[in-house]
Amino acid sequence: MPVIECDESAARDRLSDAGISVEEGNTDHERWRAEYEGATAVAYDGKVVVQGENTARLEALLREESGGRVHAYFDGASRGNPGPAAVGYVLVDDSGIVAEGGETIGRATNNQAEYAALVKVLEVATDYDFDEIHVRGDSELIVKQVRGEWNTNDPDLREQRVRVRELLMGFDDWQIEHVPREINGRADDLANDALDD
Repeated sequence: MPVIECDESAARDRLSDAGISVEEGNTDHERWRAEYEGATAVAYDGKVVVQGENTARLEALLREESGGRVHAYFDGASRGNPGPAAVGYVLVDDSGIVAEGGETIGRATNNQAEYAALVKVLEVATDYDFDEIHVRGDSELIVKQVRGEWNTNDPDLREQRVRVRELLMGFDDWQIEHVPREINGRADDLANDALDD
């Protein structure tokens, strides 16, 4: 359960600015509480406690500092193609791992899961308000489609590619590259762990 030491009033303003509804606390000690994508933030004097599954996007919005460059790793997994699917992602900056996570996404093909993982890591990086992003994934198909080197014939993948490009345009500078699976191991582990749970 992440605890973010911060000015709880400024954190409330950041959430409100992001369009997230903030409600009064349930006890005398709680200053306020907010829910976002399955996670809940509860504010106390000088700190906010975030709980629930997949807290990364809510944590990102509560972060006081912004900007800088981040390296993003993504991986999707599907058992059955199509079958039960999950995504894994990791954000790393100069200080180390900023955020990571894995979650199931229902039934999907492997390529759909890869795109969903890429969208997820880009959404989290956007919430953290990084200026530059260097994305790495072990799906050559996805990387080359996003860069425009290969066509996307599948309508579902084409729609996902459009969403990815929209998210990438929100950064001052971005690049995406194909890397061997060994370099993408942590994201792969997170996606598979989500499927195993």
